[in-house]
Amino acid sequence: MALLYKSDPVRGRRWRALFAEHAPDIEFREWPDIGDPADIHYLLAWQPPAAIATCLPELEVLFATSAGVDQFDVSTLPSTLPVVRMLDPAIEQGMVEYALFGTLWLHRQMYDYTRQQRERTWQAHSLVPAAQRRVGILGLGHLGQAIASQLGSLGFSLSGWSRRPREVDGVTCYAGGETLDRFLADSDILICVLPLTEATRGILNRSLFAKLPAGAALINIGRGEQLVDADLIEALDTGRLSAAVVDVVGEEPPASDHPFWQHERLLLTPHIAAMTQPETAFPVLLDNIRRHQRGEPMNGEVDRRRGY
Repeated sequence: MALLYKSDPVRGRRWRALFAEHAPDIEFREWPDIGDPADIHYLLAWQPPAAIATCLPELEVLFATSAGVDQFDVSTLPSTLPVVRMLDPAIEQGMVEYALFGTLWLHRQMYDYTRQQRERTWQAHSLVPAAQRRVGILGLGHLGQAIASQLGSLGFSLSGWSRRPREVDGVTCYAGGETLDRFLADSDILICVLPLTEATRGILNRSLFAKLPAGAALINIGRGEQLVDADLIEALDTGRLSAAVVDVVGEEPPASDHPFWQHERLLLTPHIAAMTQPETAFPVLLDNIRRHQRGEPMNGEVDRRRGY
């Protein structure tokens, strides 16, 4: 029985060592050296190969190397093939760290101080207490709640929106489409951690920005396809938004002439909010493989109807 790995080769060496030490019964192979395809029952990949059913006829489970699976074209995958997202605790920790960093960067107006440093301008700006800064978390699942917990310890006023009702200590919770406008009106800093679905594609657009308080700010660590780039630039240029922190964009990397590269009120980072770490992800992956071998439900299996 073999697992095929198809992703970053540098981290692949770490994955190989972990399997050799802790699961020697599972042969670890790396794309494109797949050997006999009939031996491969598990695939761990950022992107699966084309014609997966033909290429890997005995494949039983597709494990994503990421917390999300929107990079997969599920229409090309066999309908009976389980798809399991990565539940690496390091991903959550990285996302929480980035959300805190982005919130503080916006809250303390570091975009102004960065510009002033370039201009050799020594000028202080009024400091707003955290309790008077309303942070709204768009997507109040496990990750959104972890972010809220850390932001709450800093004293921020917190609200969160989700599709289904939630109760989270210290967070004013909104649920359902009919409450979205009220949630947005209460968000001075909006953090998007929504999964990508047809309902959330392009959600960060001109219409949504118009429902935020004037001068609000945005952090997008959800998915790039949720953000309408031109609408964000327009909102920044007109002052509808004061600033933005963007870690994910629809086209990565953006074209060299993309306005995100040069905008002084936008911080752009290259999809680094969180990265899967083999050492912390391996126990979760191995537990799921053993669950599958025992015929038990796997943690993180994707509901294809919902898209996550």
